[in-house]
Amino acid sequence: MSDSAEAIARDIAAVARISAVPSLLRLICQNTGMGFAAVARVTDGTWTACAVQDDIRFGLLPGGQLDVKTTLCSESRAARRPVVIDNASLDPLYRDHHTPRIYQIQSYISVPIIRPDGTYFGNLCAIDPRPAVVSDPRTVTMFTVFADLIALQLENEDRQEATESALVDARATAELREQFIAVLGHDLRNPLAAVGAAAEVLIRSKPETDVVRIGERLRATTRRMSRLIDDVLDFARGRLGSGMGLHFEPVNDLGAALGDVVAELREANPHRAVTEHIAVDTAVRCDRGRLQQLLSNLLGNALTYGAVDRPVSVRVAVEEDALVLAVSNHGEPIRADDLPRVFEPYWRPRSSVPGGGLGLGLYICAQIVLAHGGELQVASSAEHGTCFTARLPVAGPAALA
Repeated sequence: MSDSAEAIARDIAAVARISAVPSLLRLICQNTGMGFAAVARVTDGTWTACAVQDDIRFGLLPGGQLDVKTTLCSESRAARRPVVIDNASLDPLYRDHHTPRIYQIQSYISVPIIRPDGTYFGNLCAIDPRPAVVSDPRTVTMFTVFADLIALQLENEDRQEATESALVDARATAELREQFIAVLGHDLRNPLAAVGAAAEVLIRSKPETDVVRIGERLRATTRRMSRLIDDVLDFARGRLGSGMGLHFEPVNDLGAALGDVVAELREANPHRAVTEHIAVDTAVRCDRGRLQQLLSNLLGNALTYGAVDRPVSVRVAVEEDALVLAVSNHGEPIRADDLPRVFEPYWRPRSSVPGGGLGLGLYICAQIVLAHGGELQVASSAEHGTCFTARLPVAGPAALA
């Protein structure tokens, strides 16, 4: 146990926060007839009063210290058992001991305070210049029980302090996350927009030149970076509790909006075949942009992990009262033990190559579908390929209430 002034002050404050201690000390004095009782913090080199009940004007206040070598608490600490004296003048063991003589006391009791983890804190003790019967089992048991209660309360104080410290750290972490979101939302998007504009200028140069090809590559990279930023922003907002920011309204042209997503990814992957069957002939209450994001993530995932010589299929239709959106591809199936994990954040299959993404796309897809009151499922086999299927209520999430 540390003897530093900071550690001593911390322990004095911990005892002071235990509201029952003053009552326990008063009860000790009343039941034993002794005039002074204290909770003491005891180390190899210090004896410090943390709480006192002084009815005999002994003169020691909380924070006051005695030379530990002049006390019997050091002996109790070493043996980890009570030291009890009814009448020092008649006690064969302590009648010539220096402690009763120095402090002019006759009766004395000191019981160790040991925390639940076995560490020693100090002693619960009482003294009086007159003899008192304190060696009877009832009195010793009372002191022992009170010492155990104080030890338990000290343990609870430590746990509460640790919890409060963790909460402070959590708040600091939340603030850092919010700052991180601000950086992503502003400081990264602005230079990314400049790169995208430069790519468009290069693409409009003379056709069939290396400059145009460089511009197209820059534009593809810019789009990919923008999607990564969107994914991180959505994930961070969701974890911070502010949600993904969905706006629900009846959308009459959802089929065309989803068709635009397919066309965009076809353009970005000119060497891949994408088949589509989109038939949405009714208004769907949804967030148009989020469903476009859903299809974009699912289709992008299929193009990334699907076999390059097999087409990727997109099917969107209204079946009864549900919008069904399915994206399927052929290629190496997802392992059976990985299927339950595909919608976890930061999860990526073992076959992923470095730089392929952050592993947030499917997690965000699941959150979008969940926010719409729907369900996103995946099935994967070598025979039938991999298919992600989202089912959302046409009337929106409110229809489920």
